[in-house]
Amino acid sequence: MQKYAKREQKIDAVLQSLKTLHYLSRSQLQTLHDLKGDRNAQKFLKSMDEYLNSFRDGETIYYLSKEGRERINCSRVTKKTTTARHYIMRNALYIAFSQPETWKNEQRIRHSAATIVCDATFTVDGTRYLIEVDHEQKMTVNKSKMEKYQKLIEANAFGSMPVQIIWMTTSEYRRRQLEKFCDGLDAQIFIITDFQ
Repeated sequence: MQKYAKREQKIDAVLQSLKTLHYLSRSQLQTLHDLKGDRNAQKFLKSMDEYLNSFRDGETIYYLSKEGRERINCSRVTKKTTTARHYIMRNALYIAFSQPETWKNEQRIRHSAATIVCDATFTVDGTRYLIEVDHEQKMTVNKSKMEKYQKLIEANAFGSMPVQIIWMTTSEYRRRQLEKFCDGLDAQIFIITDFQ
């Protein structure tokens, strides 16, 4: 009976992660929920079949099925989409930064100097981190975002709190482009392969 209750708790925890983060790869679910080795993780996730939908994109990507949404009272419907890679990249940062409790996805930052929607934000030890994911986005859009961040920082939109911008991109070439746009700002730029 206790083993069954533990298993149900783990199922709910996996579903809750998918409710919050929308799409997760098998390896990300393994890390978040200590699903042990690859075979064990695949077996456990297969046993959750009725609650999960999945597709292949390098590895298996999971998201909530209708039954999964109903089990944890989730109103947001997710489907197989080409933008799932964007979520997977953002979630890699969420995991790498130890799943901060203050993490919030898709946050609008409004100020008279500029308005921007960052992919995520969190605060740790008095520093505000702004997350941006560059997955096949036009570099002109990325440059424009960095100019807006520069205006917000110069206008003291974050108060006295130090701000660091964290980018996740897809290639060394794109990283070098982003480094140019971040000149003069406190920024870290990662490539998705840094986390694989």
